[in-house]
Amino acid sequence: MAIDGTWNVTMETPLGERQASLTVSSAGNTLTGTQSAEGATGTIYDGTVTGDEASWKVDITSPMSMTLEFTGKVAGDELTGSMQAGMYGSWPFTGKRA
Repeated sequence: MAIDGTWNVTMETPLGERQASLTVSSAGNTLTGTQSAEGATGTIYDGTVTGDEASWKVDITSPMSMTLEFTGKVAGDELTGSMQAGMYGSWPFTGKRA
């Protein structure tokens, strides 16, 4: 699938830009993998993929414990979308294939 592989992700947050590494693979409509940032790695869950669109969740503990929900679209070697951070709001993210 278009999203399979490793991505260098930049998230725009109220605390400034945050960098992450996303490694994913798809099987049918299911997306699995890991997301790493700031020295921690989490397993993504509830991952889905339909064509060039994907969504997934990952739990983080820094700067505080919460679930991040991502929805994005792949165009070649670029990934763009939004990240929902619980009650704190939604912000854009971008990714480049590593």
